[in-house]
Amino acid sequence: MAAIDKSGTFTLGSRTVKRLGYGAMQLAGPGVFGPPKDRNAALAVLREALAAGVNHIDTSDFYGPHITNQLIREALYPYRDDLTIVTKVGTRRGDDASWLPAFSAQELTQAVHDNLRNLQLDVLDVVNLRVMFGMSEPMEGSIEEQIATLAELQQQGLIRHIGLSNVTAAQLAEAQKVVSIVCVQNMYNIVHRKDDALIDNLARQNIGYVPFFPLGGFSPLQSSALQAVADELEATPMQVALAWLLHRSPNILPIPGTSSVAHLHQNLAAAELILPQEALDTLNKIGE
Repeated sequence: MAAIDKSGTFTLGSRTVKRLGYGAMQLAGPGVFGPPKDRNAALAVLREALAAGVNHIDTSDFYGPHITNQLIREALYPYRDDLTIVTKVGTRRGDDASWLPAFSAQELTQAVHDNLRNLQLDVLDVVNLRVMFGMSEPMEGSIEEQIATLAELQQQGLIRHIGLSNVTAAQLAEAQKVVSIVCVQNMYNIVHRKDDALIDNLARQNIGYVPFFPLGGFSPLQSSALQAVADELEATPMQVALAWLLHRSPNILPIPGTSSVAHLHQNLAAAELILPQEALDTLNKIGE
């Protein structure tokens, strides 16, 4: 049994994925802009991820832009039947590498077609609507028109399933009045736990929750506490943070990203890490 198999599985709509996936964001250049420093190394990470058992890759055509999807196509096409590629729309990159909203029906439709072309697919497994009312965290605002646009593209056969990114509970409820939602992708980790109630609500509905920045927003004191637990378990802080996410709820699907094959294997080994109750108690207190 591969290490990743111990993470278990979850079903996104009609797609069954292992709970520990891979986020391709770091494969682009600095600031997720431009080509990677070492293209061959980026291709090697993607190929090694699948060889290690990964079957859930998170990406977007605004990573690069276009670069990450083109790397995925070059490394992995033709794709394995069990591989689920989840992408995002709703954002574009400025010439200065800025992150800008791209929320009109025309922009969303173009983004879906860009993803299809660069990934060389006829249909996208899952498309997340990235909401840009707040850049660093969710902010309220209606997304009904944007969800309706994606629902129409779904009816055209270009999208299998729809998800959301950087959203509030109210926006999720609004979207669910229009279309079925299979996953929500927000920032969440041991210390950034604003979505605790949302995660539990999604779990009751069998909707996936995909946390990003598993080590984002830690204070030095919190980082020290995490390091102490990692040292006790002879693991890395990232492995402990990922193991905690897998333990937190069965609908949580971490997607740690890296541009290093060595770090990839370290991250996937988190699926085998057992957290004793004492360690869990310490980790849970970090977020209080």
